[in-house]
Amino acid sequence: MKNMNLPNKLTMLRVILIPFFVVCELIPYSWGKWAALVIFVAASITDKLDGTIARKYNLITNFGKFMDPLADKLLVCSAMICFVGLGTLAPWIVIIIVAREFIISGFRLIAAENGRVIAAGKAKTVVQMIMCILLIMDVSALSVVTTIAIYAALILTIISLVDYIVHNLDVLSDQK
Repeated sequence: MKNMNLPNKLTMLRVILIPFFVVCELIPYSWGKWAALVIFVAASITDKLDGTIARKYNLITNFGKFMDPLADKLLVCSAMICFVGLGTLAPWIVIIIVAREFIISGFRLIAAENGRVIAAGKAKTVVQMIMCILLIMDVSALSVVTTIAIYAALILTIISLVDYIVHNLDVLSDQK
């Protein structure tokens, strides 16, 4: 990480925080939940920071274009898998969201082979992160808001999948 720029270091920090988040989220003590919340929020903030810094100081790299959305997927998917294990999120929701991530990652790999970069969808990621924060907090007074966030994340995930496929279908037709 010595020769990496600051945005890429922030992206890697997000990846490094994931196992610590998972351990804290799965610890059966109340302090674990709050530690997991702090770690998840900090990791989520690095997502906003790395992109802002990269654009402001023209530090955009191919590594960052690839790794930033991957780090987001790893963070959110790790959290959702924990939620399934804890019984706070339905497995079918996680399957749909994770399947979308695999499909789009496949599209991105094929596009990259053809010299194209497919941009990441930030609105979906932000809503998924908000959903995760609400699920980590697990506050009964926010149960309706949490449910809305879950379905908003699911709907945005499906919409972004359809949008990616419609706007990048030519990526598949380039394959022989």
